[in-house]
Amino acid sequence: MHSSENRRMEADLLSKVPAVTLGFWAIKILATTVGETGGDAVSMTLHFGYASASGIFLAFFAVALLAQMLAKRYHATFYWSVVVATTTVGTTVSDYLDRTVGLGYVKSSLLLFGAVLAVLAAWRFSTGSIAADHIYSPKNEIFYWVTILVSNTLGTALGDFVATNTGLGFERGALVFAGLIGCVAAARFLTKLPGVWLFWAAYVLTRPLGATLGDTLTKPYSEGGFALSRIDSSLVILAAMIMLIAFTARREQVAVRAETEEEF
Repeated sequence: MHSSENRRMEADLLSKVPAVTLGFWAIKILATTVGETGGDAVSMTLHFGYASASGIFLAFFAVALLAQMLAKRYHATFYWSVVVATTTVGTTVSDYLDRTVGLGYVKSSLLLFGAVLAVLAAWRFSTGSIAADHIYSPKNEIFYWVTILVSNTLGTALGDFVATNTGLGFERGALVFAGLIGCVAAARFLTKLPGVWLFWAAYVLTRPLGATLGDTLTKPYSEGGFALSRIDSSLVILAAMIMLIAFTARREQVAVRAETEEEF
């Protein structure tokens, strides 16, 4: 085996994030959707309110992040637990800023978009790169998760803005974000735009897609939704997410075993 291939395999083994595949994006969309329905379930259905719900989910985020940071390599349960934590935190924090503080969807979206750019700029300045495919140093991992936390908070506000302020509604809002993600995917294959920027663009856009999908499921008929239970919807989506994670993990194990057998 060539030395370059050896280095690639070593980097894959040391990396604490999954490979960016179609399965990755499918799980990410499920995670953002359950973040919306789950966040709303705790803050509104269970009547904890946005501030208390944010505190609960921030505690969950802290525990999940600690487990992820202490892991020596990629662990699907730890990784996706942190992602779900960021989406639930993003839902309740964004709603708190929009509704309780009174910023509104436009101001909070602009504020959080600026925060995402600031975190990415600080990451690039500090480490020289914002690549998200191989994360193994603590500094890169911290920047990685801060970017995700802020971007998932932005996504909630952005999804509400498109669905509500523009009058498109949740279903058509979801179609808008699905279309934008399709444009980013096309740019990945048809242009020479930096892949890392396209990755973060897609990552940001999957959050409002999940937010609008979640609201489409749970909002009342009068608001253009299907009026499904937030708790039941969250449990079903979470179950689908867990099954897809298990399926992709199994496929990755088979692929690694095949590569190892080829080597010998």
